[in-house]
Amino acid sequence: MSALDEALNHSKNIGIDECEVVILKKKITTVRITDSEIAETKQNFDESYGIRLIHKKKIASIQTTNYHEIKDLIDESLKTLTNLRPREFWKGLPSKAQSEKLDGTYDERLEKISGSKSIDIAESMINATNNDKINSITGSLNIVSDDFELENSNGLNLKEKATYISGIINAESEFGRAPVSGIGHDSCRTLSHFSAERIGMDAKKMCLESINPQKIDSDVYSIIFEPYSVGELLAFVVAANFNFKTFAEKKSCFSNNFEEQIAVEQLSLIDDPYALEGIGTKSVDDEGIQTKKQSLIDKGIFKNTFSNIFDSYKEERHSSGNALRLGSPLGKSSEPIPIAAPHNLKINAGKSSQEDMIKDTKRGLLVGRLWYTYAVNPIKGDFSCTARSGIKIIENGEIKGPGKSVRIIHNLGAMLKNISEIGNNQRNVIQWASLPSITPSIKAENISVKSI
Repeated sequence: MSALDEALNHSKNIGIDECEVVILKKKITTVRITDSEIAETKQNFDESYGIRLIHKKKIASIQTTNYHEIKDLIDESLKTLTNLRPREFWKGLPSKAQSEKLDGTYDERLEKISGSKSIDIAESMINATNNDKINSITGSLNIVSDDFELENSNGLNLKEKATYISGIINAESEFGRAPVSGIGHDSCRTLSHFSAERIGMDAKKMCLESINPQKIDSDVYSIIFEPYSVGELLAFVVAANFNFKTFAEKKSCFSNNFEEQIAVEQLSLIDDPYALEGIGTKSVDDEGIQTKKQSLIDKGIFKNTFSNIFDSYKEERHSSGNALRLGSPLGKSSEPIPIAAPHNLKINAGKSSQEDMIKDTKRGLLVGRLWYTYAVNPIKGDFSCTARSGIKIIENGEIKGPGKSVRIIHNLGAMLKNISEIGNNQRNVIQWASLPSITPSIKAENISVKSI
């Protein structure tokens, strides 16, 4: 008998109202790069189980890697349910899943990839980065395959296999007056769409073009955020404001602006679970609800939020199909209680090339990378971030040279209403253990920066 059947049958036999079981078989291949060479290669094979129990509208959860202790853990959890508060709004787990296979979400070559082949890919990343002016190369390559199965006592059964690959390089140089760095990144779902060489070349270009940076005066600038820095803002500042739970609890900076204009008309922000090669692409969410493509911002208007079953029931709504059991460094986990999160946050590409955006800038900065990005006052939309590398100074439509670090403390609502151009250079980006996004460069006006 499978772990799924055993858990479901046992929960039924002892009278539990509802049971949901997740089994995840996961293979993770990691190649770590330190001091410009391969420092470590490891492959982990894990199997884990997540169980959610609902009895008399009380909810308990179990997670284990030991198949043999599942029955005992269910018995123990049933005892703890007596101490929990019933969730009177709970309406039940779904009874069916309409899963369909999406192109570009599984690659057998990635699932079966060898350690030596993974090293070859990482070596290509390093070789594309090498330069006489680069002193140190660090980074990692992560290749993940998931074999995910979800079943519940209402008859739902979902099986899904998925693969992911992500690489990142940080190049550092001490060639000039001060140490500088550059980053390169790529992520997708199939080997044929992954470019190890582009990662290295992007890191090298950013690093070399940052040598001998000039001080940037504290002032107000036009800022062109390149895709990787836009992805940082989407993951750590923007996304939470469209979580239905946050919105309903009046903790979003846009809680009072539903169906109102919160951004310039040319901006549309979409949660796209069907994006080709998207890290978050899937046809059903991790509760078995069919996913859907939806505009969170449509031509500047706040149109939708994302949610899971629990948070939707609480407000007498339906789930948007955004229940996720996020795994590290990529893919799924066996977390028994899923969270609500977007699949792939996508900003529609504009018509401007980055070169034209620079030409249209009288006094500004080009920012390739952000660090330490977080919401200072989430309800008001205030946030802080630091640009430490990949900064270029723009004067009268031309790049005058690299810039030193600056701190940006700004307001999300103000920034969205001061976007002047959207680029046509859309890229897949994902920060470490964070939300995936698909975004072009974005230019925003009247951004205050502080010299560091």
